[in-house]
Amino acid sequence: MKKLMTLTRQFRDDENGAAMVEYTILLGLITVAVILSVVFVGTWVSGKWTALTTAISGH
Repeated sequence: MKKLMTLTRQFRDDENGAAMVEYTILLGLITVAVILSVVFVGTWVSGKWTALTTAISGH
C-alpha cells in the first residue's frame, strides 16, 4: 500500500504526464480540424464536379 501511495504522489508531481495530456488534447483538436476540412473541401469539389458535368451534358 505504501508503494502505491508513493507511485501516486510521483505521478501527481510529475509534469510530464500533464504535458502528455495537453499534447494529446491538442492532437485531437488538430485531427478534428483536418477531418472537418477534408469533408468540407470534398463536399465543395463534389458540387463543382456535378455542376461541371451538368453544364457539359447540356451542350
